[in-house]
Amino acid sequence: MPKSKVRSKTEYTDAAVRRTPVKVKGTPTGRWYLIVMFGLMLLGLAWLVIYYIAGEKLPFMADLETWQNFAIGFGLAVVGLLMTMRWR
Repeated sequence: MPKSKVRSKTEYTDAAVRRTPVKVKGTPTGRWYLIVMFGLMLLGLAWLVIYYIAGEKLPFMADLETWQNFAIGFGLAVVGLLMTMRWR
């Protein structure tokens, strides 16, 4: 039986792996950014909780439809969550 040829293995070197630290671009965000970010998330959560508990008793929430109250609450929370992507 004929013997198969043995392939020579090439050494694998990963050029993408670097051992040197990489500097992060930009400076840290200010304290005001952190306050606004968490404020929007908490305000959206508070809007939804207040709507569930006392939405019919509050005139400005009762004037809005259900989907509008959900849109306001989730909209505020989502804007706060989107701000987390730029926070350093």
